[in-house]
Amino acid sequence: MNLNRIATIGMFDGVHLGHQFLLRQLVLEAEQRGLQSLVVTFFTHPRNLLTGSTERLLTTRDERRALLEACGAEKVVMLDFADIQRQTAEQFMRYLHERYDVTVVMMGYDHRFGSDRLTAFEDYVQAGKKAGVEVTLLKEASSSALSDSGNTEDAFSPDKSCPISSSRIRKALQNGYVEAANEMLGREYSLFGKVVHGKGLGTRLGFPTANISLSDPDKLLPKDGVYAVRTEISGTVYRAVMNVGTNPTVQDRDEPRTYIEVHIIGFEGNLYNQLLRVEILHHIRNEQRFESLDALRHQIEKDILLCMEN
Repeated sequence: MNLNRIATIGMFDGVHLGHQFLLRQLVLEAEQRGLQSLVVTFFTHPRNLLTGSTERLLTTRDERRALLEACGAEKVVMLDFADIQRQTAEQFMRYLHERYDVTVVMMGYDHRFGSDRLTAFEDYVQAGKKAGVEVTLLKEASSSALSDSGNTEDAFSPDKSCPISSSRIRKALQNGYVEAANEMLGREYSLFGKVVHGKGLGTRLGFPTANISLSDPDKLLPKDGVYAVRTEISGTVYRAVMNVGTNPTVQDRDEPRTYIEVHIIGFEGNLYNQLLRVEILHHIRNEQRFESLDALRHQIEKDILLCMEN
């Protein structure tokens, strides 16, 4: 038995407030029409295949699927972009119609798809008719309509002229503006991975750290620096201080690499090989090189105090 569906298409990296606004429209329209809501997305960013670049992402595949479902999508389909990149808009909509019983496609205001590179919305409407699919347009989500706070004072603060986008959030994180990124996401940006053995420096300094190996190497890291974060272990929420960077005070000059180290305030126990998620609250300071381990120890004490105060 076929179940007719209404679909929207996109990468939806981050599933930020703008995406959430669009998805609410999809779910509401599905309810009004008696259809099942479907989100069509991709395993990897299409830009990686089209340009050869490696786009670091705000969400892993599992995170993205969970967030899309939390927004009310009844079904989420992830496609390999390489399999469909040569299809025209009409061919792709026919594929969705025949494979997933899609009868309506809701397009984002700035979204384009298909190898024929259609630009006018009416052209998509006509292509959809040939494929047996109705094409409608989603309303644009302005930042001012999505957030009541408007307190972020930097260049990444949402405003009417700059709609929320995944690229703006990436830039905010890469510049250390975590609070602006969180405001656009509608939640705290998080990192997730397994706790692995490190160099043991934190323990020697009196501040043991959990060293995180990311579950997805394509996950975007914020700018190198020290951050106030939050994590939950066995049902208890802890404040923590996270350092992202190369440990310039004691770095291996022959093989520098980026470390993610988290000192969990008030926690005592062994976390090795366990999975840990940290939610990033705000940026404390940039990473820096200290002249001695004592100087580094004193700065960590200050970082912990700042973390606990905010």
